[in-house]
Amino acid sequence: MTQRPNTDNYLELFLNDTPMMDVRAPVEFVKGAFPKSTNLPLMDDEERRLIGIRYKESGQESAIELGHELVCGDIKTNRIAKWIEFAKAHPEGYLYCFRGGLRSRTTQQWMKDAGVDYPLVTGGYKAMRRFLIDEIERQSRELKLIIISGRTGTGKTRLLSEFQNHIDLEGIAHHRGSSFGRMLTPQPTQIEFENRIAVALLKARHQKQGPVFLEDESRLIGCCALPLPLKEAMANCPMMVLEEPIEYRIDVVLQDYVIDMTAAYLKRDGETQGWESFSKYLLDSLGRIERRLGGERKAQVEALMREAIRHQQQTNDYTGHREWINAILTNYYDPMYDYQLEKKSHRILSRGDRASLIKEFNQ
Repeated sequence: MTQRPNTDNYLELFLNDTPMMDVRAPVEFVKGAFPKSTNLPLMDDEERRLIGIRYKESGQESAIELGHELVCGDIKTNRIAKWIEFAKAHPEGYLYCFRGGLRSRTTQQWMKDAGVDYPLVTGGYKAMRRFLIDEIERQSRELKLIIISGRTGTGKTRLLSEFQNHIDLEGIAHHRGSSFGRMLTPQPTQIEFENRIAVALLKARHQKQGPVFLEDESRLIGCCALPLPLKEAMANCPMMVLEEPIEYRIDVVLQDYVIDMTAAYLKRDGETQGWESFSKYLLDSLGRIERRLGGERKAQVEALMREAIRHQQQTNDYTGHREWINAILTNYYDPMYDYQLEKKSHRILSRGDRASLIKEFNQ
């Protein structure tokens, strides 16, 4: 493997989706990592804990000595083998630790001793994370953003994908953004969410052209919070309003929250448990909007929902769900959206259905 120099070109790393080997401990990695990073630690969590105690009690030299005692023999051989396997699979990649210090240099040296020169990211995770945080603020300020707004079920995410330079915040968050928006894929940590947004903003600036299209979102998308600089920019930029008839909107909600979610739960959990999981998902989602619906109206919608689920399970007929979907759109989502839109009316560039907005903005 040809020797390559270490790098601090963080922009190129993220624009090129460069594979990176993260040698931090697993407990550090799960708190937040980068989109193309793989955790192959120098020390596991317990080893890191013990070495940390030794460092506090006896200093760095003693901690390094303990590290060599803990990571030796077959443990060391197996870890080096995994690093070399990664390096051979990703000859364009790099390795890093938290600050680009002792752990990454030790990993690099052990690989070199085994015959493989592999470069590291100077500054490590901390420097790359700082770079991405700064870029969120800068790109939020400098990029031209256009927001796609519209009532629930108009198909905003579908319209978003029609524009070449777009960022799907809900896709990054693994959540559709509403009370019914939970997906089966776990949401990323807040740090991972921010890192992915930063990379998307960088690609929107450096690899694509024209304004960046985003879907109108509240501060929270599930449990992920939009970075404040981006949220503030979105709250002040121009917007288009997608308008579609109620029957179309019911079709969209039915597909996203009933048909697709039924299939997902049955695939994951099997026939019997899958139906229980799907039913719980719908009923729990309804419970989250009880305060705004009111107890009586919530009870009415729940009765419709339970009957629709029962009928669907027996006959594979989804049409019974249309009644409760219509009820929550007209009684909950629409009044809330119309109230919020009224406060943003000065920012509206255009209104129309999917075809007219694509024609107007996708040129």
